Amino acid sequence: MADKTAVLLDTDIGSDIDDALALAYLLKQPRCELLGVTTVTGDVQKRAALAEIVCQAAGRIEVPIHCGRRDTLAGGPGQPNVPQYETVKERPHRLDRAENSAFDFLRQTIRSRPGEVVLLSIGPFGNLATLFAVDPEIPRLTKGIVSMAGVFFAPGRREWNALCDPVATSIAYAANRPNHLSVGLDVTERCRMHATELRSRFFGEPLATVAKMAESWFKSRSDITFHDPLAAALIFHPGLCEVKKGHVEAPISSDPNQSGTTHFVEGEGGDRVGASVSPNAFFEDYFSVFES
Repeated sequence: MADKTAVLLDTDIGSDIDDALALAYLLKQPRCELLGVTTVTGDVQKRAALAEIVCQAAGRIEVPIHCGRRDTLAGGPGQPNVPQYETVKERPHRLDRAENSAFDFLRQTIRSRPGEVVLLSIGPFGNLATLFAVDPEIPRLTKGIVSMAGVFFAPGRREWNALCDPVATSIAYAANRPNHLSVGLDVTERCRMHATELRSRFFGEPLATVAKMAESWFKSRSDITFHDPLAAALIFHPGLCEVKKGHVEAPISSDPNQSGTTHFVEGEGGDRVGASVSPNAFFEDYFSVFES
């Protein structure tokens, strides 16, 4: 598997539909060695069940799935609801996974392959913050960290993953991270597709299963923004985004209007942030992995 990139996925799959689309992409991406999935925030058992169902649909039952933190670290709204579970709950799945097994799994997997594993975070930072606090060396032992989080070029705006558990966000961005790529809401929201076109493209597994999950999403929305799939695609095609180098901070604030804010200063530092994207190039890459 020398030509593959080892990936660990940390996700709040089941709330927004784009997490499931990101997982489907990783399962079909020929250059991805998906080492496991961990779930975070709210009903992590149902989230793990959804990851299991998508993996089963892709014929990838070997992928390990672990539950992480249910609660936020110290305040923040969290994300308790998992509405997409209702759409596929009749499919075979487990709801008896050990609680809080994600941290040991992530730690042991990264330490067993130092310098080889990309840690992809597409949910709130509760699991990563806990992991980095327990083992501060972990960020430096990864090949890199990729996150869908924050807003870096639209002052005054905030993004849900960063806002959901703001203390965890602050801890994660305060860790010693020599190679952390973040793509923010102000960039990912450019990758949007209408339901009509998506339904014409959602064929074959695991997209057919994700399409069923998406119908609950379409009850109140007419399109999907591919926030998390863009972050996943950047692991394999970093040229999809213009990237700027510098330093990201997520200061803790007692002001609820500032909580979860992310700041980027261009220059020296271990952070990189997506500054722009070509939506057409992204969608071409995304759907191409399902055509083989």
